[in-house]
Amino acid sequence: MQGSKIICQNRKARHDYFILDEYEAGMVLLGTEVKSLRLGRANLKDSYATIRGGEVFLCNMHIGACPFAAHGNHDPLRTRKLLLHKDEIKRLTGKVKEKGQSLIPLQVYFKEGKAKVTLALAKGKRKYDKRQAIRKRDEERELRREKRNIRKG
Repeated sequence: MQGSKIICQNRKARHDYFILDEYEAGMVLLGTEVKSLRLGRANLKDSYATIRGGEVFLCNMHIGACPFAAHGNHDPLRTRKLLLHKDEIKRLTGKVKEKGQSLIPLQVYFKEGKAKVTLALAKGKRKYDKRQAIRKRDEERELRREKRNIRKG
């Protein structure tokens, strides 16, 4: 992503879910929330998105209180509205109603001065899927290590 500054990422999402599709959404924020994001005071752990009344909302995203706010600081865990096109929301509504699919935020970043979130349409992994992914990653690491040792020796 050229010209963008990543604020926070949900690293565990790729471990816990199969990512089926990704969407970029704008966020409706308060002034103190924007200031806190610019300071990097955000966390996506345990956050998710829901669709209510034809609108998408981001729940459980933590944006810390702004230390420079004179008064009226925001609630760190408030539900925030996401901005998507109507056709994208309709498509997501149909897909989320399918069994086991959910909307998970992957990262929050600034793009051209505007706060954006990357939403993923995801399907939860089972325990054996996670073990399989770990096993595959370890095997690839071993292959790279062996190739490196062959080149050195």
